[in-house]
Amino acid sequence: MQKILLTLKQALRSSFLVVCLMVSISLSGLFIFVQQASYATTLEELKLVPPESKPNSEEKINRANEYDPGVGVQEEERQKAYEQAIKDSKNLNTIEKTYERNLKAEKEQNPPESFGEKAKEVIQKVTGK
Repeated sequence: MQKILLTLKQALRSSFLVVCLMVSISLSGLFIFVQQASYATTLEELKLVPPESKPNSEEKINRANEYDPGVGVQEEERQKAYEQAIKDSKNLNTIEKTYERNLKAEKEQNPPESFGEKAKEVIQKVTGK
């Protein structure tokens, strides 16, 4: 009789443990798919800000100059590039010219390494100098 009660007690414990584990796994699975908070603006929020309060390009440049003159220069260059891109996008013929101009400017900023420069780097690595 004692053996039967011990076996029954052990089976009850193991089944209770299994049920508890299943419940905890199910509850933890519910928290995985909780949607995170979104910080993106909505159309309604954009309507709350009147267009008059948004700074125009000159105000942005002036504010950048007050912060740091170098930042102001960067802002002016960015504004000029933006205006140029708007002009270029209006005509399909100028898009090709714009691409070539941008490609040329990119090559000037990052010139490709010559074979001689690469060879010098390899020699320096091999000799350890």
